Amino acid sequence: MSQDWPAVGAAIRARLDDRGMTMTELATRSGVSLTTVRELVHVLNERRRQPRTLASLSSALDWPADHLGAVLRGRSTDDIPTDDLAAIRRDLRDLRHRVEALERENGSPS
Repeated sequence: MSQDWPAVGAAIRARLDDRGMTMTELATRSGVSLTTVRELVHVLNERRRQPRTLASLSSALDWPADHLGAVLRGRSTDDIPTDDLAAIRRDLRDLRHRVEALERENGSPS
């Protein structure tokens, strides 16, 4: 089976950027060593990883646990469901607070 480690590294890098996270924060949140996170992000070592490693990283990045495993197997990230209710709720709360702040600034009733 073909494994696309560069795609995994690119997905992690992009998600870190999107979330404003560092590799150290990812390592802490996921329980995966910083060395392993760096190896994956920079594609330094394409050795086989335990499925739980990719699952832990996926979860720490607010993806479904099987997300990075699917990326590794060549599935497009567009094909992978990202039904993350906690992230959606956070985003919705943030938008609600922004709208309320704008309404207060403009004197509009909320």
